[in-house]
Amino acid sequence: MALWGGRFSQAADTRFKQFNDSLRFDYRLAEQDITGSIAWSKALLSVGVLTQDEQSKLEDALLDLGKQVAENPQQILGSDAEDIHSWVEIQLIQRVGDLGKKLHTGRSRNDQVATDLKLWCKGQGVELLEHLDKLQQKLVKFARQQQETVLPGYTHLQRAQPVTFSHWAMAYVEMFERDYSRLQDALSRLDVCPLGCGALAGTAYPMDRQQIAKDLGFRRATRNSLDSVSDRDHVVELISTASISMIHLSRMAEDLIFYNSGESAFLDLSDQVTSGSSLMPQKKNPDALELIRGKAGRVYGSLSGIMMTLKALPLAYNKDMQEDKEGLFDALDTWGDCLAMAELVLDDMDVHEETTTEAAKGGYSNATELADYLVAKGIPFREAHHIVGIAVVKAIEKGVPLEELSLAEFKELAPEIEDDVYPNLSLESTLAKRQALGGVAPEQVEHALTEAEVRLSKRNVKGLYVRSARMTDLDNIEDMVNYWSQAGENLPRPRPELVQAIGDFTVSEQAGKVTGCASLYLYDTGLAEIRSLGVNPGSQRAGQGRAMVQHLMKKAKKMEIEKVFVLTRVPEFFMKLGFSPTSKNMLPEKVMKDCDICPRQHACDEVALEFIIDNSTLIHKQNVA
Repeated sequence: MALWGGRFSQAADTRFKQFNDSLRFDYRLAEQDITGSIAWSKALLSVGVLTQDEQSKLEDALLDLGKQVAENPQQILGSDAEDIHSWVEIQLIQRVGDLGKKLHTGRSRNDQVATDLKLWCKGQGVELLEHLDKLQQKLVKFARQQQETVLPGYTHLQRAQPVTFSHWAMAYVEMFERDYSRLQDALSRLDVCPLGCGALAGTAYPMDRQQIAKDLGFRRATRNSLDSVSDRDHVVELISTASISMIHLSRMAEDLIFYNSGESAFLDLSDQVTSGSSLMPQKKNPDALELIRGKAGRVYGSLSGIMMTLKALPLAYNKDMQEDKEGLFDALDTWGDCLAMAELVLDDMDVHEETTTEAAKGGYSNATELADYLVAKGIPFREAHHIVGIAVVKAIEKGVPLEELSLAEFKELAPEIEDDVYPNLSLESTLAKRQALGGVAPEQVEHALTEAEVRLSKRNVKGLYVRSARMTDLDNIEDMVNYWSQAGENLPRPRPELVQAIGDFTVSEQAGKVTGCASLYLYDTGLAEIRSLGVNPGSQRAGQGRAMVQHLMKKAKKMEIEKVFVLTRVPEFFMKLGFSPTSKNMLPEKVMKDCDICPRQHACDEVALEFIIDNSTLIHKQNVA
């Protein structure tokens, strides 16, 4: 079923339909389209287009559809719907009949797809931030292990000055830190909601677009309807960020390919990330790194494609913009895969320290030290540079390193040279002298490592902040509790009860906005229950639930609570956090009384789980103190 058939007297040619339809790739936006549709149903309720009963039926049907999609997203591809918006609407009508046809009132596929895509980008961006953080963590760990490993530094792919493998790794930590910052900036700019902008001129219904944005977890609503439906800057920015990061990944891959080669033999890559030859049994090829290097071009192609697509497009929406998704999906998938593979490559990488040290001694990499030594003796640097050049030629002719020239040979070049020249030419001295900030001296490398470790330990990779609730959070908590109780997932809690229990609550924030809540309810027996766990629909899959549960568990441990339990329909979520199944008969009687107000009391499908807290470590610390 097409959403635009009334104007046409003939069916579309099947060849055009295949050319036009986008379901084969935009099916990935199903979750976002359902989430946006729920928010739109609330907006229609607010302006009287839907009754409360109609909105509830639509929301229940959409939630049910969302669960079906989550179980098997590929089922969507069996449909002949034009796009994901058509598919969701068809499925909705099948569930609720003609009521489903009311949902699109005042909405266009133009603002719908713009909203879906931004929601998808927000979720994908969180995952990519996590990938970048993990790779930096792995590089810092590698750098910590290789602090003493000397490595030849290169310019023009010729040995230049000695560095350490630790310093090399920290160079890439800096590159990926810039990528992290760029991605954060891009996600901040795209965090505005286009829903309610219609096809191009805005919706004719007097709905609160700021409230719609809030319902979907955006920072605010967009400000101009023409711009909103045609804006794809976020697509360009995200692929651009991916492209720059792929440059960094490709450079790191090339370094490691070179270090792994027989000509360098600085390290061996793990068998897990290499392959062999079908003809030459001795070969062990660095395929993972070569693929990272090769896939960089694929991401760059996506960036060129979207920029050419958008160049000179008139306002507002044009069908050309359907080309925004395939390149975006592929570029971000590829970037994420390459970040994960780079992290894997760093595992079990065997560095040959003796080989790297010998290589660092070669190539006359201490020539600059000799020049600096001459400068300290009062010789102008340009003259010292010339003298050292002659010394290198002499050493090459003899086939020895600089430090093996005799004192007499040195004095032929410059009478100022004395026996104290030799300590200055050692690797240790060469490294130790680079004391300026950012240098390769051991103290500076230690400083860089410590600073990075502290920075990464404080970073919340999901952009989350979890804290105890305040009275000013009450409206947000009430909205979330009401939303999930209406969905049948949590028990209803009246506002007066929430006021009394505000001290039990924990909230999660994203970009300064409260987007999740949970509470720790204490019983007379000393047990505690996690209740009212919920996250705004537009902010899910960002790790907020996990973060809030972990925050509450730390709180319970500080209070020396021995057991925390939960009643839930998603036991697998809590089991991943260490909870174990238990019998409902073991729960306090007061818990079972709460079942009297549960809408599912006659068809209960909740599972009881518990977590036994080991307070021995805490008690020991207190005794020591």
